[in-house]
Amino acid sequence: MMKLLRGLYDWTMEKAAHPHAVGWLAFFCFVEASFFPIPPHPLLGLMCLAEPSKAIRFAVVATLASVAGALLGYAIGWGLYDTVGKQLIDLLGLSKSFPVAACYLREYDVEAILIAGATPVPFKLLTITAGFIEMALVPFILASLAARAMIFMTVGILFRLFGAPIKRVIDQYLGTVTAAFVLLVVGGFFAISYLSGGNEEVKDKCEAATEIQGR
Repeated sequence: MMKLLRGLYDWTMEKAAHPHAVGWLAFFCFVEASFFPIPPHPLLGLMCLAEPSKAIRFAVVATLASVAGALLGYAIGWGLYDTVGKQLIDLLGLSKSFPVAACYLREYDVEAILIAGATPVPFKLLTITAGFIEMALVPFILASLAARAMIFMTVGILFRLFGAPIKRVIDQYLGTVTAAFVLLVVGGFFAISYLSGGNEEVKDKCEAATEIQGR
């Protein structure tokens, strides 16, 4: 698994120097929002580091492509969960997180997207889950747009200021970074609960979720 992860990461990073790097950025942001396992943030960071004057443009491209990909993820959860969505969730190692995400989205709706979309919770988990629970589409799009703009603009600024050190850490400790990212997913759900008012009854119900009932 780590060999595959490293291969995907290296392949993705190569696209930062590609003549059509902006197109690749849009592509990776699109697929990451629905099924691709590698976050596009390092690619965005490298591109911002190489051309700081275009950082805002890169962040806008990443945001819009990610929201477009979110619609694909939503469609998978809404109409293809049994045939495609469940297999994707299992393949990505998110099967235990899925019922928890569904619970929080049902309880907090847009607020959950806004908070979790700007945390380490994998965005594809949110988009597929939102479709599965049939979240209202317009609020989903607007919340996704706000959350993705927030995180991609932050990444652009951080990599513009500290890009080289961050890249070295990711290159050397990809496995550790990936494991830490998975652990932070749990923290993202705690953030949803805490920032949404700390409703202990909801928190207990969502943390105890082990299976999805019907819609």
